[in-house]
Amino acid sequence: MTYRVVIAATEPGFPDYRREREVLEPIGASIEAHWCHTEAEVIAWCKDADAILTNHAPFTATVIEQLRQCKVIVRYGIGYDNIDTAAAARQGIPVVNVPDYGIQEVADHTMAMMLGAVRRIPRMDRNVRSGDWAIGSLGSIPGLGGKTLGLAGFGNIAREVARRAQGFHLEVIAYDPYVGQETFEAMGVHAVDFETLLARSDLLSLHMPLMEATKRLFGRRTLSQMKRTAVIVNTSRGGVIDTDDLVQALLDGTIAGAALDVFEEEPLKPDHPLLTMEQCLLSPHAAWYSESSVDRLQHYAALEVGRVLSGERAKHVVNGV
Repeated sequence: MTYRVVIAATEPGFPDYRREREVLEPIGASIEAHWCHTEAEVIAWCKDADAILTNHAPFTATVIEQLRQCKVIVRYGIGYDNIDTAAAARQGIPVVNVPDYGIQEVADHTMAMMLGAVRRIPRMDRNVRSGDWAIGSLGSIPGLGGKTLGLAGFGNIAREVARRAQGFHLEVIAYDPYVGQETFEAMGVHAVDFETLLARSDLLSLHMPLMEATKRLFGRRTLSQMKRTAVIVNTSRGGVIDTDDLVQALLDGTIAGAALDVFEEEPLKPDHPLLTMEQCLLSPHAAWYSESSVDRLQHYAALEVGRVLSGERAKHVVNGV
């Protein structure tokens, strides 16, 4: 039996698809990659696919209803908010993500963003390059020791951030209603409710999936409950922050700063106010990236397709099929 596997891509994220071919060609799969930015493009290329790998292509209910023989949709990466998982479940199609390919990279990047924002490393770099060695021009820089890091979500990445943060003598608190008390205690992390997390955090790092309950959760109301000296860090999903409210909070001093790797709309428009804000540190949705994480992502995603095409259940099904 032969299988048609389609990679529905929206950006040139990988140098090649060697890993996918190594895993899938031995079981009779042919692999083809196509640009799929619109529903029509996804339907045109994927309607007869046996399996689909994708990054950000729009797999809406309209698209999924046209998939005639699809056995699995695998999302390269952790977030899958571009896929209508309920529609896929109605069609009997498992939706699968790859949550374990870049845990260390994202945790490292989170700490780097945190340190860069608090220590004002980008500004120091610019000052030195322009000949300004005056410490006074940097403004007030707090010490990290004894400060409180709050983690909104306590999954695998957040736990790795906690381990790193404890090495900097930060007190770590976390909110996650889906994690048992014993997990927090085993790591020396204090479990708190959401309001306490907001009120106590000097640094607030977001590690939540994007879903209806978390969409724009961090907006005017929640940001106003934080310390005026607080810095918010987001390496999870851009949509959990209301960007307009964050901009206003930074402008009026509701919070002191932000370090963002992800955004509601990517890329940012050239005139976006975040691009000119000194108190905001930005990176281009790259927290996940390293040479080894790219290789793992492609390999693990292909293995999931291979499992399903071989009659097994995928490891990381997110829609219960």
